[in-house]
Amino acid sequence: MRTLNEIRAFAAGHEYPPTIKELAAILGISDASAHEQIAQLIRKGYLRRERGKSRGMAIVREPEGNVAELVAVPIVGSVVAGPPLLADENVNGEILVDSTVVRQGRCFALEVQGDSMKDVGIMANDLLVVRQQPVADNGDIVVALFDGGATVKRLSVRDAQVELRPENARYKPIPVGPEIDFRIVGKVIGVWKRPTRTRGRAGPSSRSD
Repeated sequence: MRTLNEIRAFAAGHEYPPTIKELAAILGISDASAHEQIAQLIRKGYLRRERGKSRGMAIVREPEGNVAELVAVPIVGSVVAGPPLLADENVNGEILVDSTVVRQGRCFALEVQGDSMKDVGIMANDLLVVRQQPVADNGDIVVALFDGGATVKRLSVRDAQVELRPENARYKPIPVGPEIDFRIVGKVIGVWKRPTRTRGRAGPSSRSD
């Protein structure tokens, strides 16, 4: 586990553990992401924190076997005309994802709005982990730009007919003809569940209705 290894190496070289800011700089992630990684290591019993000390961190248990390495994936907002998808002005935070999930290609995350994909377990307020790619196979769940907004649907390609299909009987498939402004942004490779959004917080979105 890289985070634990870096804490161990820093402590061995300096005779004290790193601060959150120092650890974030070493790992190349934000302070918030470093704080979350520390919190996960504490919950799993690898680290102990001493309250009131910026360097009050100690390794109390070494991992047994393989431990998942977490990497930061940017959360981006709705994609319409304007800045490129992963431009800084679109990024609205990060989530930590197992590195084995995102090892191939550039990834981002989008918040779901609506219930058109509920039959495959994709619900409102979920965060979708998406691998950025301009093409997808028949049956893939994709994020696509369609009529000026981003939508999440299952891609159906049969002969020359292309459809975006919901996973909810209340909604009808959307035919994609040559006159439609349509572009695949990426393939959904994971779903991250989280509590209902707190009041007053604006989040990124990808329509699924």
